[in-house]
Amino acid sequence: MSLILCIETGTDICSVGIARDGVLLSLRESDEGRDHARKVGVFVDELLRETGIAPDDLDAVAVGKGPGSYTGLRIGVSFAKGLCYGLQKPLVAVGSLDALVEVAREDYEAGIISVDDWDAARLCPMVDARRMEVYAQVFDTQGQPLTEVSAEVITEESFAAYRRDGRPFVIFGSGARKCAEVLKGATLVEVTPSARGLARLAQQALDAGRTEDIAYFEPFYLKDFVVTTSKKRLF
Repeated sequence: MSLILCIETGTDICSVGIARDGVLLSLRESDEGRDHARKVGVFVDELLRETGIAPDDLDAVAVGKGPGSYTGLRIGVSFAKGLCYGLQKPLVAVGSLDALVEVAREDYEAGIISVDDWDAARLCPMVDARRMEVYAQVFDTQGQPLTEVSAEVITEESFAAYRRDGRPFVIFGSGARKCAEVLKGATLVEVTPSARGLARLAQQALDAGRTEDIAYFEPFYLKDFVVTTSKKRLF
């Protein structure tokens, strides 16, 4: 049996979970501001104590690799890499949009969200970038990607081929609400990033031997980090 610590910090939500054989055992989450650097370690400690699992009992550490917040991704990946190095455990990276789709699928199966003609639907997780830009990708309801990950400036023509083929086009994630009025006909549902979306995908990756080089692995930023100058006068 595999025990995997799962970490997702690519948005305003800091989420940490422990899974056994792809099934979540325990979860800690907070959306109270971007205090990930402090909270991620606290959450890991709480989960290990709660489950009675010793750090050495872990078989791997999984982290959401992005795209997402530059700072949030660096915090999660740096913590995961440090833990893997110290414990001599493998690192597993899971696409944050893939993980978000897993959360949506779980929420649908649990009756938390409702979508007509779900089996035919196209799922489009969106992570907020800036203004009307999102990081997005289209999937089917089996979690298979239909497009590549992209940074999209949303207009009325965005994802037109998928929105006009008669199938439900379902949008969710931190960037979806601001796009709902522009993407006519799209179905908006409330699905938030969570470490629980990593559990099954991380187990599959570990089983297949898809682990990362701890020394060289970097988050998938998709876009270069841009430093802006504050317009506020300090003096």
